[in-house]
Amino acid sequence: MPRLLPSRLVVSARSVLPSALALTFATASVSVLTVATPSALTAQAVVRTADPAKRGVPLTAFPRFVKLADNVYGYEEIRQPGFTTVSLVVIGRDGVLIVDGQGSVAATQTMVDKIKTLTPLPIKWYVVGSDHGDHTAGNSVLPKGITYVVHPNSLAQLKRDSAAAAARGQSTVVVPPKAMTGNEETIDVGTTTVKVLFLGRAHTGGDLMVQLPREKILFMSEAYLNRVFPAMRSAYPSEWVKTVDAALALKDVDWFIPGHGFIEDRQVSREELVTFRDALVSVIAEVKRLKDAGVSLDDAVKQAKWGALSEWFLAEQQGPVAVRKIWAELDGTLK
Repeated sequence: MPRLLPSRLVVSARSVLPSALALTFATASVSVLTVATPSALTAQAVVRTADPAKRGVPLTAFPRFVKLADNVYGYEEIRQPGFTTVSLVVIGRDGVLIVDGQGSVAATQTMVDKIKTLTPLPIKWYVVGSDHGDHTAGNSVLPKGITYVVHPNSLAQLKRDSAAAAARGQSTVVVPPKAMTGNEETIDVGTTTVKVLFLGRAHTGGDLMVQLPREKILFMSEAYLNRVFPAMRSAYPSEWVKTVDAALALKDVDWFIPGHGFIEDRQVSREELVTFRDALVSVIAEVKRLKDAGVSLDDAVKQAKWGALSEWFLAEQQGPVAVRKIWAELDGTLK
């Protein structure tokens, strides 16, 4: 059985994330999980969940890097209410590429500082996998002059978010200077080739994924929420299913990395992505069942039954949101 080799892993078992401790993770020491084989992340049986306590991972283990390949790392950080937000870090010959930041200035600064423990090279590229604030709110700490890759839909959303923040007297959202012009962009970072892909609308209108063909890795950002209830505030439910199908059909990919939830090993990552796709289908089907039965929207919100999905992170919060979004799609009013 291959061994998991943690470096500087803190082992005190704190099973909850009190709000008073939330900010302490901005300065917590980082751990590096060296993946000796593709199955090392699940060398011992783990509960398939986004909940660190149920999975047996102490919160003091975060933030941490998960080494996916030479020069390629996943970065897992804890966010409220206690599940992970994942970024991707690719170390090139002359600089570093990041996909998605974290949800605050402090958390993103911590990630930037921790990257310096891996390499002295500067951050040169940033891919906006998701335009949501839990991935972009700390981007002001990123180096000036870096190259952004963003979908036009996400760029438009970031402009709206920036204007709204300015109207509230808050710090403006970082808005990239331009958007990509097609559905694919290739970046040669010197150590490997990075393909930025738009496979369709999903969790947002401009979800971008990053494929590393040589390493057979696909970072899916918020198009893949591992054991987190499908969050649909700005989603396109049926299109999301098709987008996941497109990801599963990609050649030269056998490791799927989520934007939230734990990074799994290669084989389990595909199984869990299929499970997430099935969750999307189930949620859509439940709302359609209620609508077809003549139930009102307000009653559907109260009556929806999620089965095993009710145990997933955010189910209580996101269930009603999903009902309303899917209802709009079924009504033909979702644009």
